[in-house]
Amino acid sequence: MSQEQAEQLMQQMQMLETYFADLSQREGTFLSVFREAAAAIESIKSLSKNPESDTLVPIGLGTYIPTKISSNSKIILNIGAGVAVEKDFTSAINYLEERIKEIEIAIQDTAAKKQDAAQRLEQGKAQVNQLMQAMQQHGQSPKSG
Repeated sequence: MSQEQAEQLMQQMQMLETYFADLSQREGTFLSVFREAAAAIESIKSLSKNPESDTLVPIGLGTYIPTKISSNSKIILNIGAGVAVEKDFTSAINYLEERIKEIEIAIQDTAAKKQDAAQRLEQGKAQVNQLMQAMQQHGQSPKSG
């Protein structure tokens, strides 16, 4: 393997590491959204059983106001692009469950891409190790970049 090929391999490894880190961050975001959607569904179900209940409403920086919820079986859902719609409890739960299905698919896709990137990183590390051994056997030292 030539010095140029070794440098290309190192660049590919750096790009793969960046890609892997990006995938890990995406996976974390998807998991966070998944948990949030699941919690929203549980909250809606709880409200349907006990429509008038006490709760805390966040007002910022970890500050809350105690309040009473007097639900009329309607939920306001942000559906994206600054658009919110009013839905009944059942429709809101159905909407959120559909989003959860989409998130599960995204998590699975991201996990598969992470696994592929990890395998490619391992292959690249093996190639780098072989290159280093070959250079040591021939009395060469790797060029520092």
